[in-house]
Amino acid sequence: MDCETCEFYSVDDETGDPVCSAYLDEDEYAAFLQSGNGKCRYYRFYDEYKTVQKQN
Repeated sequence: MDCETCEFYSVDDETGDPVCSAYLDEDEYAAFLQSGNGKCRYYRFYDEYKTVQKQN
């Protein structure tokens, strides 16, 4: 899974670092940081064409 294709992927304007913009509470965020297995349970594929289809 590639973070750049995730709906929650964004880049910090000031530092240029990639960040996860999912709204997580403290416990969820701690679990997210500790899970170094490469599988993110918050990953959601971002499909920009899906948004366009809804507008038509």
